[in-house]
Amino acid sequence: MLGNKIHIKKDDKVKVIAGKDKGKVGKVVRVVKKNNKILVENVNIVKRHTKPSAKNKQGGIVAGEASIHVSNVMLMCNKCIKPVRIKMQTLENGKKARVCRKCSELIDK
Repeated sequence: MLGNKIHIKKDDKVKVIAGKDKGKVGKVVRVVKKNNKILVENVNIVKRHTKPSAKNKQGGIVAGEASIHVSNVMLMCNKCIKPVRIKMQTLENGKKARVCRKCSELIDK
C-alpha cells in the first residue's frame, strides 16, 4: 500500500463519475492516501445514529459526508469546465505541475 500516487489534492474541484452521487461536483475536503479515498463536500451523505455524549448532548440521527474512492472522481479543469485527465509536466524552475490533457492549462498555480 505504500507509495500510492493520488492525482487529486485538497481544495481541488472534482466531479463524481460513479456511484449514487454520479454527476455531482464538489470541493475536496480531505485526502486519505493510505486507502486511496477522498472526502468531498456535499457528496456521499450518510446518516449515523449517535448516542448523547459530551460533544453531542442531544444525540439522534446525524448526517455527514463519508469518504469516496479516488477512482470514482475526476478532476475538473478551470478553463475547460469539464472533468479531465491530467499529465505531469516539469516546469522551467524544475518543479512538477499537473496539466490538463485537453487544453494544456496548468492546474497547479
